Order: sequence, then structure tokens, then C-alpha cells
Amino acid sequence: MALVTETFPPEINGVAMTLSRLVTHLSRRHHVTVVRPLQPGERLRSRIIERTPMLREFVRPGVQVPRMGVRLGLPSGMILARHWRRDRPDIVHIATEGPLGLSALLTANALGIPLSSSFHTNFDDYTKHYGVSFIFKAVQGYLRRFHNRTRRTMVPSHDLINTLDRLGYRNLTLFSRGVDTALFSPARRDPQLRRSWGVGDAGLVLLLVGRVAPEKNIPLLVAAFDRIRVQRPDAKLVIVGEGPVRPEIQARFPQAIWTGAKTGIDLARHYASADLFAFPSMSETFGNVVLEAMASGVAPLAFNYAAPQRYVVHAQNGWLVPFGDEPGFIEAATCAAASPRTLRLFGERARETTTSILWDQVIGSFEATLYAVIREQQTAGGRRVVLPPPSKPANGPIAMRTTLPATLSLAV
Repeated sequence: MALVTETFPPEINGVAMTLSRLVTHLSRRHHVTVVRPLQPGERLRSRIIERTPMLREFVRPGVQVPRMGVRLGLPSGMILARHWRRDRPDIVHIATEGPLGLSALLTANALGIPLSSSFHTNFDDYTKHYGVSFIFKAVQGYLRRFHNRTRRTMVPSHDLINTLDRLGYRNLTLFSRGVDTALFSPARRDPQLRRSWGVGDAGLVLLLVGRVAPEKNIPLLVAAFDRIRVQRPDAKLVIVGEGPVRPEIQARFPQAIWTGAKTGIDLARHYASADLFAFPSMSETFGNVVLEAMASGVAPLAFNYAAPQRYVVHAQNGWLVPFGDEPGFIEAATCAAASPRTLRLFGERARETTTSILWDQVIGSFEATLYAVIREQQTAGGRRVVLPPPSKPANGPIAMRTTLPATLSLAV
């Protein structure tokens, strides 16, 4: 398998972490090559990095996108073609739609290599947050055409599947997410860490984990926190993460505790040492951080879409607010903060919810989809995927269009 992505660890974001988890599991059973851009400060003697006997990275030139804080791989069609003719993968999976991803799409299609993709980021929606909303329709159209030239597009939530279907995307299937309940656990709660924030056992910590970027809607979180402090003057707001606008936003909201990015056990300690996870973003395709907070025994507050819609039961293991209802978000945060007993109870239930959300099952489903794509390509005689003619979007939500056969073998 060749996995093409323009973000990968040590970068810290939901896409990079998901792909790292995916690659770690798949490379136990399959030969995996990650095609990715060179990262800032990285110096390589060879463009091929052998990580394990089953995993290697094929590094291409990259460029940083100002303000957005993301890195794109440069077009690499010719070298990918030479590489894949010499060492042909059984399937190419594309995780990002930048220049490197487009090169991989065109090259794999031209060579007749089975091709799948996954939809991780609402880049069309991002145009509204970075002052370029005039290209919204162009970006939306590009993303649709990109994914419709692959045999399957894997999408992290059912509501997003319905949305993309209405926009004219084809061959959609679910690729959800799991959570590491051994790493993210209530047992990681650290009184000493709380004391460093100026909070005792009975205090209140409101937590956000994520990229510090315009699309994350941090001003709404701060507005909710300011309302909470009217009734809980001792409350603290902790924001874990880095991003392109952290200096600007931190200067605007100095009342928060800004920790920077955290990973591994240190990140798990920060989750478990909070009391309420408030997630104001309305631009997610899934929201891995919500599951990580729940696994840590921290009740979440979020808008009713993506991961929260699937896993949070309102007033049972957290709080859901209608999508876009910002006054409702502030009210719900104030209500949640008023009852420490309810926060503890909902946190316990949130933890219970995550105990069955296993990465092994999620990655098994992903693997099954790859096999289905390979077999479709073989049935089609290796023919390239042709972009279908544009069609009118459906008028309403529909069920998931693609169902994999229950008897699909996963034997290698």
C-alpha cells in the first residue's frame, strides 16, 4: 500500500494522528509506504526512510502555507510514476487533496493502480475563516472532482456522508475513528498538574485541546468561560495546542492558561485533569479530541454533529447543542459548570461509552474497503476511474451508499 498525505507526525493534528495510528496497525500485516512532504528542519541523506521492515517513508519537497500553518507537498507526478513502475503498489490511498495528493491521483489513475481516498478536512469551509470566501465554490468543486476520481472515498461520520452525497460525491463509505482507552484514562488525573494551574480538588477546569486556528472558534469558548466565572470565580480555562494564530489569540485572551502542544502521556494527563471539555468548533469532519476527552473521564460539551452526534447523549454523558447555536453553547456551558456532581457522573458515563470504540475494529473496516477497491479494479480490467458527469444534488439526506460484503476475506 502507498499512503499519500501532506500531514504526518511529528506534525500534531487530528489527521496526522489518525494516519499514524492507521499506518502503525496496517504495517504489522502489510508493506506500507507513506508518501509525504519534507517537514521543517528535517535533513535527509535519502528520500527513502526505512522505519521498519514493513514501513517506509518516501519524502518529497514541501512548502509551508502562510497563516494556515499547514504544509503542502509539491507536484511529484514524474518521480511517483518512475517509483511505482519499479515498485508497483497493490493500492494507492490518498488522504489529502493538495498538489502532492493530486499528483498521486493522476499518476495512479494513469498507471491503472487501484485508488481510494479519505475525506479528512473541510477545506472549502476553511475559505470562510481565512478571508478567501470568494473561492469557496471553486474549492468545493475541486474537492468533489478529486474524490470522484477514486473508487472509494472514506468519510468519518454518517452526517458528513449525507452532506457530501447531496453535493454530488460518489462511492462514499464510512471510515470512523477509535480511541486508545489505555492511554486516555481517568487514572491519568494529576492533582499536582491541577495545582500548577491554580486549581484544587474542588475547583473547575474548562479544557480545550486542538489546533489554535481561526476555524476552531476559540472566542466562543472564551465567552462561555467568562459567563462561567460569574458563578465560579475560581474556574480556570486551559487551552492545549499550537497553531498559526496562537500569539494573536493568546494576546486577546490572556485569561486562559496556554500550555502549547502536548502528546502521549503528558497529553493524557491534561485531559484527565480537567472537569469539562468544551469544544466550540463547527468545522470538524469528526473530532478525535472529543473521544479522547470522554475516554479520560471528562464530560464533553459540543455542537450536535460529527463525533459528538454519534457518541454524546445529551444530559447523559455530556451536552449537545444544536449546530450553530452559539448562545445555546454558552448557556449549556454555564449549566454544566454549576454542578460538580453532574460533571463527575457524566464523566464516568463518557468513559463507559468509549470502552467499545476500538481502533482494531475501525482499521479492520478500512482494510476491508481497500480489498474491495482492489477487487473492483480487477473486475473492471484495470480501467481508470472516469469522472462521472455532474448531477443535481439529492434533495434530502440519504443512507450510506456503499456497503461492503460481510464475507470479505482479510487474509493476506
